[in-house]
Amino acid sequence: QVQLVESGGGLVQAGGSLRLSCAASGRNFSRYVMGWFRQAPGKEREFVAASSWFGGITYYADSVKGRFTISRDNAKNTLYLQMNSLKPEDTAAYYCAAPDGHTIANMRGETEYDYWGQGTQVTVSS
Repeated sequence: QVQLVESGGGLVQAGGSLRLSCAASGRNFSRYVMGWFRQAPGKEREFVAASSWFGGITYYADSVKGRFTISRDNAKNTLYLQMNSLKPEDTAAYYCAAPDGHTIANMRGETEYDYWGQGTQVTVSS
């Protein structure tokens, strides 16, 4: 059974940093795209960042570009999201996700992903 478990969320002041982790089990995701999404209260879930299996191709939402960095340790089957210069508008539940297939058409597309973690809350105070 595939499981994605996020950790590393918390409360941080604006301008601070957090590092999220997503530990995968039940399948070796080293050959799969993986991504991060987030959902703020009252809003739709939105794309944050995604990484190709070898990490050479990454995509970021415009709102986080230059501040967030996605990375992965395939040996540990773990995905990371380093978040710097956090803003109150980054407050949301953050989810990692992975598709069932090796290739997907749109790394930014929520519907391309089949497996989701339970989320970790990030709260940025002003």
